[in-house]
Amino acid sequence: MFINKKRMLGGILSLLLIGVIVMPAGAFTAEKLTIDVEEDGDATVTFDYSLTWLENIAVFLKIADPNEEFRKALEKYSGSEVESVAVSDQSASFRAEKFARVSRVDNATVYTTPALHLEEAEKALNDYWFAPLVQADFSPAVTEITFADGRNKTLRDVAEIPSFTHQVPATP
Repeated sequence: MFINKKRMLGGILSLLLIGVIVMPAGAFTAEKLTIDVEEDGDATVTFDYSLTWLENIAVFLKIADPNEEFRKALEKYSGSEVESVAVSDQSASFRAEKFARVSRVDNATVYTTPALHLEEAEKALNDYWFAPLVQADFSPAVTEITFADGRNKTLRDVAEIPSFTHQVPATP
């Protein structure tokens, strides 16, 4: 039995197209945002997320890069250069110099983190052609900001992370 290869390829492509059109929308989901502020105000920022198979394909084909959008948002709101340190299909880590403003008041060191507006990264993803197929959620389920003395602030399900001020008394 002879099968026309063009007809078979056309049939497969048609099935794939129908599958993409009728499939449910994908969902980029921010799982956890961890910000570790060091004594000098530099920070390591780790963003854990999950992608659907469609989004994994888009990232693999370099059509979209959620890590780059998150890096740009960090850079914009921290006012400092942000360097990508490690990237996987489930997380990205960044190094942000002078992330927190450090000042001395009396016998204490005061750290002030910038407010972060993660919905900016969400808006940037809407510029891609596949935006109607993706439901992006840049509100991390958990956000933890840890200061040099080990104290931390924890937020849940927020895309707008407020500025925090934390005071560390001088050790005698």
